[in-house]
Amino acid sequence: MSKNKILKIVLFGPESTGKTTLAKKLATHYKTNWVPEFAREYLQKKWDQKGYVCSLKDLPIIMNGQRNLEDEILEKSNRILFCDTNCVVTQIWSQTHFNGYCSEEILSNAKNSDHDFYLLTDIDVPWKKDSLRDRPNERKKMLNIFKTTLDEYKFPYKLISGTIKSRIEKSIKIIDKIILKS
Repeated sequence: MSKNKILKIVLFGPESTGKTTLAKKLATHYKTNWVPEFAREYLQKKWDQKGYVCSLKDLPIIMNGQRNLEDEILEKSNRILFCDTNCVVTQIWSQTHFNGYCSEEILSNAKNSDHDFYLLTDIDVPWKKDSLRDRPNERKKMLNIFKTTLDEYKFPYKLISGTIKSRIEKSIKIIDKIILKS
């Protein structure tokens, strides 16, 4: 990482594993910004207006919306940017919800992701139900899919587990090492 480059770290993992909480806490610790999940607001509006969540047509909108939001917040960030998802999550969501299908556009963006590091959030925290989350009984399967995808793309990551306090402490140690190496 050069002096001018912003380190982009993705909070990555199945639903309801503490990604947003961790992104906020880490951004506060490092006095920088975090990128919220574009899909959450977009899909919540769709749910509230139409009574259904997501179709294949929504996925490119979600991918591009997330990237645009990230680019906008990146400009205002200090050394590190924490991303509460990225296009790799869009790929996984597409494949797991649409019988293995994912568009070439999303696959290409996922494979060519320019994020520097992934914090893979474990499923050892309680599930919190909301109107958008689904498949609480498939968390282990989903975690394996997330891990396998990172391995397949050879993206650097660490599995983060434990209480929120221990997750924050572990993440800070990992990030500090990355900063020292750069």
